[in-house]
Amino acid sequence: MSRQGYPRQLRLLTAGDYRHVFETAAFKVHGKGLMALASPNELGHPRLGLIFSKKNVRRAVDRNRLKRIVRESIRLQQHRLPSVDIVVLARRGVHELDNATVHRQLHGMWRRLEKEARKSPPGTDLSSQETSGAGLKR
Repeated sequence: MSRQGYPRQLRLLTAGDYRHVFETAAFKVHGKGLMALASPNELGHPRLGLIFSKKNVRRAVDRNRLKRIVRESIRLQQHRLPSVDIVVLARRGVHELDNATVHRQLHGMWRRLEKEARKSPPGTDLSSQETSGAGLKR
């Protein structure tokens, strides 16, 4: 049985971790109301960071609900995901989605991320690839 916890090592903890993902994002996947940027890491497991701003999700109860759903989703899918640092950003209107819809969106995003990461040839430096995620509008 695989480990399904959500320990501290699966989280992006510092501002530098987040900055690294924004500057070197090799993968970008969208869902309805959500976007994930991912950058390869050398740790052998995925790490997750969340950005749910008041501007896009006004009520704290909605921000907390969405963050719980994303953490639960990554906890259950961590064994399938490649070794990447992921930052999930909320977009306007995501708080209007029900839990089941958010789960489906995230499941699809993780599948697309896994597929994109598998497509990139092993041994290539993914951090040198240019993406349009560096100049995000907020």
